[in-house]
Amino acid sequence: MSLRNKKLIYGIYGDDHDVLEAVKHANSKELDIHDVYSPFPIHGLDPLLKLKESRLHIGGFIFGMIGFLTALGFMSWVHAVDWPNVFGGKPYWALPSFIPIIFEVTVLFASIGMVVTYFIVNGQGPGVVNPVLDDRLTDDKFAIVFDATESSDSELDHLQDFFSQSGAEEVHTKSL
Repeated sequence: MSLRNKKLIYGIYGDDHDVLEAVKHANSKELDIHDVYSPFPIHGLDPLLKLKESRLHIGGFIFGMIGFLTALGFMSWVHAVDWPNVFGGKPYWALPSFIPIIFEVTVLFASIGMVVTYFIVNGQGPGVVNPVLDDRLTDDKFAIVFDATESSDSELDHLQDFFSQSGAEEVHTKSL
């Protein structure tokens, strides 16, 4: 959902309950909401926006399995093939003594993999400059955004009316 080369109209709200009611109002009028911005997660907003559940946990499982297999394979190779030493009467391949290291490597791979995946999927990371609609959206304000790139003047007036009816404190139009 890139914001580049778009004309956006958005209303700023002061409370999360006002945003939820406005989204319900927009859904009842069958308006196509581009996005909702909030400084914190709003319970119940995802189903109203018809957002799918994140699949990041599947990536976490895959990265964790790669870490598990990497740690188990490396430790098995080191202790049973490359440098087989007997420590205190233990066998070469002493699986219970591998468990703490396998766990830590599994968590390391899963966490790093999920962070990198999150940044790639969301188009974030070092050197990426994303446009900002309003600086207050990360502090204490909320916004409902509509894509008005191909909207006529009457459609823009209709959206302005929607914002005034739904209790928006301010309405802005911005081209990015």
